[in-house]
Amino acid sequence: MLLTPQRTTAQGRTLNLCSGLSFVLLGLLAPAPTALAQPGRTIPLPESQGQTLLMQSVNRADYGPLAEQFLTQANLAYCGVASMVMVLNSLEVPAPAAAGYGSYRFWTQENLFESANTRAVLSPELVAHQGMTLKQLRALLASLGLQAQAIHGDQLSQAQLRLLLRSNLSDPRDRLLINYDRQALGQAGGGHISPVAAYHAPTDRVLILDVARYRYPSVWVPLSDLWQAIRSTDSSSSRSRGLVVVRRI
Repeated sequence: MLLTPQRTTAQGRTLNLCSGLSFVLLGLLAPAPTALAQPGRTIPLPESQGQTLLMQSVNRADYGPLAEQFLTQANLAYCGVASMVMVLNSLEVPAPAAAGYGSYRFWTQENLFESANTRAVLSPELVAHQGMTLKQLRALLASLGLQAQAIHGDQLSQAQLRLLLRSNLSDPRDRLLINYDRQALGQAGGGHISPVAAYHAPTDRVLILDVARYRYPSVWVPLSDLWQAIRSTDSSSSRSRGLVVVRRI
């Protein structure tokens, strides 16, 4: 049975985020899909059409592990933190103890900052106040012992983004976090961070597991819109937004 993350009902908003280091893609470019048959700007995953896209998707290796660990960001600026927790738990990275759970060990939005190395990158108080840039997202992941490569959106063509998505979402050993501008997807708000979980080649759409579940459901978005959304400039860094490829070392 396919898992469908549930949407919460509280009200909220997101803050501005983003920045990062460069990444060099290898040469071959994937051919563009020939059909964009699905109507609408975004397709919510809980709807029947969204479920059909998921069932038809060939590139969905990350969906199951991420959906199992899906959670809501703890406050308005913790989208990056919630996304990192999902990645850490889905990759089964050894975790510290979780307060209130006895001997059970797993990552939470609280114990993520227990390491002195992580706090040296960015404090939870600062994240709660202003979010994080793409560069800071990469550095936080690296401080937790993960291999993390940040790619600015203005360094990718649509074909390169498509190739990267198809490759990453077919490999269960890595994850992909995106820092994007909601307005480019027809949503209200500004910069946001969430994991991507699947790619549907026939309609050239990408599934975003939105950690602001009090506001938006997980949605399938056109790749062309996502490409524009990660190319937007983050005012905090004066660099384009982008994505981070994450893998256990």
